Amino acid sequence: MSAKKVLVTGGTGFIGSHTIVELINAGYTPIIVDDLSNSTPQIIDQIQKITGVKPAFFKFDLCDAKSTNEFISQNTDIKRVIHFAAYKSVGESVQNPLKYYRNNLYSLVNLLGALSEQPVNFVFSSSCTVYGEPEQLPVTEEAPVKIAESPYGNTKQISEEILLDTTRANAKLKVTSLRYFNPVGAHSSALIGELPIGVPQNLVPYITQAAIGKRGDIVVHGNDYNTPDGTCIRDYIHVVDLAKAHIAALKSMEKDSAENRFKVYNIGTGKGSSVLEVINAFEEATGVKANYKIGPRRAGDVEQIFGKVVKAEKELLWKAELDLPIMMSSAWAWENYIKQNPM
Repeated sequence: MSAKKVLVTGGTGFIGSHTIVELINAGYTPIIVDDLSNSTPQIIDQIQKITGVKPAFFKFDLCDAKSTNEFISQNTDIKRVIHFAAYKSVGESVQNPLKYYRNNLYSLVNLLGALSEQPVNFVFSSSCTVYGEPEQLPVTEEAPVKIAESPYGNTKQISEEILLDTTRANAKLKVTSLRYFNPVGAHSSALIGELPIGVPQNLVPYITQAAIGKRGDIVVHGNDYNTPDGTCIRDYIHVVDLAKAHIAALKSMEKDSAENRFKVYNIGTGKGSSVLEVINAFEEATGVKANYKIGPRRAGDVEQIFGKVVKAEKELLWKAELDLPIMMSSAWAWENYIKQNPM
């Protein structure tokens, strides 16, 4: 089975865990590396409940170069990597930028250094934050990468630059950078989903936690933006659709012998929804009231962004299929599951 091994860093996290399930479904053998700084090892048992397979798991911090080198030297047959491991809160990165630069960049540099002797197809977990406040919508992959609105966004920009430079220097490395929009929802089994530690920084888990009674009213960060209802607009994508994009990227690289060894793709639905539209969609999908109040704008937020995703559809043969009501109902099913089964 080693020919189908995939190293998945951050594999017990929200997107990582869903991607592990889809990798197993597609016949791959995922190996998880995670330091559990923003996740729980129970997720591995949940993955086993869904798939019947318990993936191999190694707990260490990729910022530790010694541990990273030792792991890769013991697994020289790894030819595929999906790199999720990174901190991801926009707001926190504004408050604590060095935490983000240290973690998100050291981990990538250490991993690439350890892998430098073996041929690798590398899928990078990037973000639409690389576009900053876009000049035109929908944003395409050809849009200029502007000054980031947050240190988190800047770590994704710098990471892409590191990866591009490394592909130029290392002919054994091939990279696909997936620029996600806003992943939400949960697996249809309700056995895995978004599990934020502390107060959620993302909208949908805040909605579900408020609706189930864990939080007070939802805080809408600003209603004075130049949008139809005054609230920020984002392109929300179901996490299972997003997970499947990683498998599509791996398969594309396996059959692609093109000279261009660094490619980027927008991964979203191509449709923007405002904060209030998402709250309304939750209420309609679940029949549950979601009370909210208007708060001040949040540092680092862009006004609106949604992507053009035709490049991924054409080249990766991938397309988002699950709509906003399914995103909301699956997130709510997960919230109810973890109320009954605390993690």
